[in-house]
Amino acid sequence: MAETSLNVLVIGGGGREHALAWALAKSERVGKVYVAPGNGGTSGGKIENVAIGHSASDFAKLVEFAQTQSVGLVVPGPEQPLVDGISDAFKKVGIPTFGPSARAARIEGSKAFSKDFMKKHGIPTAAYGNFTDYNEACEFVKNATFDVVIKASGLAAGKGVLMPTTKEEALEALKSVMVDREFGDAGSEVVVEELLVGQEISVLAVSDGYTVASFPAAQDHKRAYDGDAGPNTGGMGAYAPAPVATAELLQKIHKSVLQPSIDGMRRDGFPFVGCLFTGFMLTADGPKVLEYNCRFGDPETEAVLPLLDESCDLAEVFLAAAEGRLDAVPLKFRDGFSATVVVASGGYPGSYAKGRAIAFKPTAADTHVFHAGTACDGSQVVTAGGRVLAVTGVSDTVQGALDRAYAGVATVSFDGAFHRTDIGFRALNQPREGLSYADAGVDIDAGNRLVDLIKPIVKATRRAGTDSDIGGFGGVFDLKATGYKDPVLVSATDGVGTKLKIAHETRVHDTVGVDLVAMQVNDIIVQGAEPLFFLDYYACGHLDVEATRDFVRGVADGCVQAGCALIGGETAEMPGLYAAGEYDVAGFAVGAVERSEILPRMDDIDSGDVLVGLASSGIHSNGFSLVRKVVERAGLSFDSVCPWTDGQTVGQALLTPTRIYVKPLLPLVRRRLVKAMAHITGGGFTDNVPRVLPKNVCAEIDAQSWELPPVFRWVKRAGNIAADEMARTFNCGIGMVLVVAPGDVDDVLTTLAEGGEQAYVIGRINAANEANQGTATTINTDAW
Repeated sequence: MAETSLNVLVIGGGGREHALAWALAKSERVGKVYVAPGNGGTSGGKIENVAIGHSASDFAKLVEFAQTQSVGLVVPGPEQPLVDGISDAFKKVGIPTFGPSARAARIEGSKAFSKDFMKKHGIPTAAYGNFTDYNEACEFVKNATFDVVIKASGLAAGKGVLMPTTKEEALEALKSVMVDREFGDAGSEVVVEELLVGQEISVLAVSDGYTVASFPAAQDHKRAYDGDAGPNTGGMGAYAPAPVATAELLQKIHKSVLQPSIDGMRRDGFPFVGCLFTGFMLTADGPKVLEYNCRFGDPETEAVLPLLDESCDLAEVFLAAAEGRLDAVPLKFRDGFSATVVVASGGYPGSYAKGRAIAFKPTAADTHVFHAGTACDGSQVVTAGGRVLAVTGVSDTVQGALDRAYAGVATVSFDGAFHRTDIGFRALNQPREGLSYADAGVDIDAGNRLVDLIKPIVKATRRAGTDSDIGGFGGVFDLKATGYKDPVLVSATDGVGTKLKIAHETRVHDTVGVDLVAMQVNDIIVQGAEPLFFLDYYACGHLDVEATRDFVRGVADGCVQAGCALIGGETAEMPGLYAAGEYDVAGFAVGAVERSEILPRMDDIDSGDVLVGLASSGIHSNGFSLVRKVVERAGLSFDSVCPWTDGQTVGQALLTPTRIYVKPLLPLVRRRLVKAMAHITGGGFTDNVPRVLPKNVCAEIDAQSWELPPVFRWVKRAGNIAADEMARTFNCGIGMVLVVAPGDVDDVLTTLAEGGEQAYVIGRINAANEANQGTATTINTDAW
């Protein structure tokens, strides 16, 4: 067992909870799994039942038990205690809980609330209306131009959905829910929505409020009898992964539903921590959300948990989610399929007998019998519910998994038992098509669409030497057309760093395109060179055409600002290498300078020369690993109101693009008014200014010469960062430093002002001794 033992408390007593307890107990770190109240199968080995219920009146007893038994993780199973606030009760006493707050659980607790949430955040779902007035609901049904579904808005134990086939049946359904109160208070408000047609899938996803990671998509079987006949139930079986849920479809679901749902709940003030169970209808118009659930599904849980890879520790995953660090713990699955068959009591979902003895025989490998509606009567396990057992088989194929599940069903028996014999029929009837590159996650057509979208954007960057046409094998540039007589080529390559993480989260992609260009061309101009052409590299796991177009638009904007041409690039789609919604970028630029004008002119730099600083636009593109840590420590998100500037979020302010200095500096270079330049990037003044100094001098920078911009004042204060650390990490408001002869300072400052630059005299060059030769020192930092 691992050094630190973890005790876990699972709340609930069904098949879902047995499967959760079974999977959690496999963790080497877990010492004990308590199940409250548990059932006839949740006892033995590490697993132990606790005779405490999970109604709101039991919360205090559960909390006391958890504290007494040193429980370090709580996993609530059913929806009702989550809606009642069980997670809040444990969090109040500091016990990590894998389950949403009562506010977040409204996503299941009120279907009306969830539909309004979907509408607000652009989540694809059926057309609908919410009603508390019976007559208004009837009018909506009468005037609807589509077939409808009637849903009780509140919790109805999975049975509050009615699917009438005529308007008359729909009106009768409204009466039974709203007037006759068939589902009690759950029907005080109803959702009337459009009937969607297609195949259904269920996606269980783990989230810490930011990151979201999905289990394999499952397909449930709700009807009681073969051929999808009979009344609706809580679920008679499931299988996973559903073949209809292709990799491309799941990527679309992640992008259009799962991540926006998690982001939307966080932005609305109730971050979702736990398992978000989303039901989808795969319509001709794409996947649409049928409903959210705030917990693991049943029997989907019994199907997906046996697919966890042996290296995946579910307890660590849940604990990481509860502590807000899910991105640090992988959720991995084995190859293959699972199938779950529910064995039910005769009469279910209507009335049924209880207390019937269950006989068990040994099961084969990769077969699991999860107890649902069972109890112990002495040493005998007896029936205690409608859905009694959930038998799961795992194999390399759907058919193999079904064969093992049904072989497992044959090992259990009790009077009146019944089960469906056609679980998985949709998967077995799914046509098997030949694989394509798209099936592997690479969309060639999307790449071609992207090229068509960005051609006019790229064309706008043309200049002498190129027409900026793209689509060939290589970019062509005619150096002779630029008029250089004795040119030396200068190249630069760089990325944007972890500033990209903010772009990923906020889904703002154009500004980092400008950053990418700025990092290269500012490095080229300090050599005295004019940037001529630029190429970009964009790598992702799945090509989002619109996001990539926005990024390229930013690159093109940066090229126009720098006067260089965008002549080509590479877009690499690499499934499995990058998480959904993430990408990385790199750039490559080439410039030219006459041999006689190459900078720095180190032989000309002498004691008494003046340092001129050009204002930055903000943090630019360096130091963002520290900035993101400061934001986290301050308890802010990138959606929070910005504390240092009005009218922006933190993310918007931090994504201000890097300033490009090429055009205002080129005239100074060509007039030989500048001896050297230092681009202030990672390493700040401390590391960048010395790169252009000869050994016989040193630089002294006076922090009182300019006002530290608000963003840096906030970062310094919120992170309690020392002034020296600021000077060696950030640009602190100065993005470029020039070394200028004293007699040229006024001319330089005037020229820069005419070019729209804000410039300051920020220091001087001094004679160096052996201790400080070739160094840069920032003085008077107490002014910061």
